[in-house]
Order: sequence, then structure tokens, then C-alpha cells
Amino acid sequence: MSLRKLFCLALIALGGSYMVNAQEALSHKVLHHSPIVNSDSTATFIVNAPKAEKVTVSGLTSQPLEMQRDSIGNWILTTPQLASNLYTYSIDIDGVRTVDPSNVYVARDISALSNVLIIPGGNADLYAVKDVPHGSVSKVWYDSPTLGMKRRMTVYTPAGYEDNPDKKYPVLYLLHGMGGDEDAWNELGRASVILDNMIASGEVEPMIVVMPNGNAEKAAAPGYTAEGMYVPDGRFSVAPQGKFENAFKDITGYVDSHYRTIPDKDHRAIAGLSMGGGHSWRTSLLNPDDFGYVGLFSAAVRWNGNGVDDSEELVVPLKRQFANPPSLYWIGIGKDDFLYGLNADYLKLLDSLSLPYQYHESEGGHTWSNWRDYLTIFLPKLFK
Repeated sequence: MSLRKLFCLALIALGGSYMVNAQEALSHKVLHHSPIVNSDSTATFIVNAPKAEKVTVSGLTSQPLEMQRDSIGNWILTTPQLASNLYTYSIDIDGVRTVDPSNVYVARDISALSNVLIIPGGNADLYAVKDVPHGSVSKVWYDSPTLGMKRRMTVYTPAGYEDNPDKKYPVLYLLHGMGGDEDAWNELGRASVILDNMIASGEVEPMIVVMPNGNAEKAAAPGYTAEGMYVPDGRFSVAPQGKFENAFKDITGYVDSHYRTIPDKDHRAIAGLSMGGGHSWRTSLLNPDDFGYVGLFSAAVRWNGNGVDDSEELVVPLKRQFANPPSLYWIGIGKDDFLYGLNADYLKLLDSLSLPYQYHESEGGHTWSNWRDYLTIFLPKLFK
């Protein structure tokens, strides 16, 4: 056989291999319809793991729920009645945490992958996509001269934004917590779904929502920069205090110059959870003429890396901010949140200075379940 013929056969073989490896996974079928949400607000899970010794489901209740093995190697669980909510859960097979092979709906929280399950009713209905007008979600790169890099943020524009070129909108800047990124509020917080549903019902004013990356040392979410596909962890959120806040005008400047905003205090809000609550707190504190609405969700209200105190260094800018007070200064936290004591100290400081605020205390702790709920409470209060 000639070298030319061998070369041609090799190309055919490589091409066939490429086609097999590159084709869509059309032949893959999930083994079971799972989970099934039952009419009594329980859920039934089925996992095929015939060689496993123990299989559990975590994330639905305070403790993992054990599954039972049937005669052919399926592990089955019907949960207790679950409260209406959006749950993120995982499957544990003989000590190995994994996603549910029958549930294609997966969300990333830092480096943990979990499946999504919605038990309908109450606020959970706001987290489910409905047949309403939908806004647009864009991943936008902007220049941050202060940080010396191009950076990425998520921007939501409400339904109808593209159809009326003369209409201008208020803006909410919505900030994530430690370890999160510009994808967190939309993927884990269901922000665009909540906004679509609440704007459609008339509860919430149509608005632009900007979800920036609060990690001052990073340009974008993991996998979307030249750093490659590194494993994310909370450490990449650590940056000198004030670094992100000092660069915030790069964000507002870009948004006001590229979107149809109403660029004044009465039409600009800022809110965030945990680290993002701390960013919202300091950014609004240091820029008292920029934000008419402030939301602190389980906020890390730490001044100079510590707690809060009545030093002039903090009290002076607080008095300056409230000399022309925000239309809304909203604080929410769960009774079991590890930042509860810090927030209680901050409330005492506000009270001692007779500064006005609204306070919401919920059950639970430092969880997305609370933060999604806080967003649904906060949004209807904006731009009225």
C-alpha cells in the first residue's frame, strides 16, 4: 500500500473519530423522571446506583435524607412535605458528592454544583419562569481605568427596552457575596426571573439591573478570562478594603453612557448580600449623592476590617449621607446568620444617631433562600 493511500486512510479514520466525539449527545437518555414534585408538596427522587451502599439527598432539610434501595439497584426517596421554595440539592453516593444524573438543572455556587428544585407556592412562584414579557440579560465588558483592566458584568434590561428608544429607566446595582461573581445573582438568585414576574404583575417598576463582578482582583467569572479554567474558591474575593468601591464610578459611568438611564440619585439604587452588602454599604456611604435607595442583605458592615463603632471616622460620613437621606435604607438579616451580631451593632449605632431605616428580620441564616426573599421585598419599594 502506498504512503499516499495510508495517509488518506488515516485522515478518514481521524475524521470519523472526530465526528463521533463531536456529535450531539442525542443518544443519552436519563433513566428516570426525577425528581417528581407531588401534589402534597413532597418530592420523589430515583437514582440508579446498583453497586452503592448508601445514597442520600442533601439540601432539602436540615439533615441529609437517606434513600432506600430496591431490588434492581434503584435508590428511591419520597421526602417529607417541603415548604414552598427554590431548593439547591446534591446527591451523595457512598460519600461522594455529585449532581442528580436525572436533573439537568444545575447551578454553580463558587466551586459547588447543585441541582435546582422548585416546590411551588408563595414566593417560589416568583422564581419559576412564566408566560410573561421577558427582559434581556447580557454579559457586558467595560473598561475600568481605576482597576486597570477590562471587566465583565451582567446587565438586565426590562421587557420593552429595545422597542421604545426614547424611554429612560432607573437602575439597580445588585452585588454578590464572597466567592460569587457577576453570574451569581442571576443563576442562584433568579434575579431576571423575579424581575420579569414582578414587573409583569405591576408590583415593580421597570428598571435596568446591573450585576457587576465584586472581586476587584478578577476581570470576570471563572472560565471567562485568560487565567483559564481554574477552580474557584472564596479566596479570590479578598482584596484591600475599598478597592472595589473606589472603582464603582467606572461602572456607573459606563452604564449611564451606554444605556438609557435616569442618572440621578432618585433613580439609582444599590443593594447586595454579605460581602456585596458591605460593598453597597461603603459605596453608598462614600458617595452620598449617588444612591437614593440602599439595600443591605446579611451585610458585612465592617469598617476598616473590624466591626462598627461610634468613631468619628464612621459617624461623620454617616451623618453626611443622612443629611439628605436616601429615600429607602433597608436592612435584612436572618436570626441564625453569623453576621447577625454585627448587624445588631450597626442598628444600635443608627438608633443612637437617630438615622432612619427599615429593618426586616427573618428565620434562617446566611442563605440564598433568604436573599431571594429579600430581593422580592426590596424591589417593590424602589423608585416609587
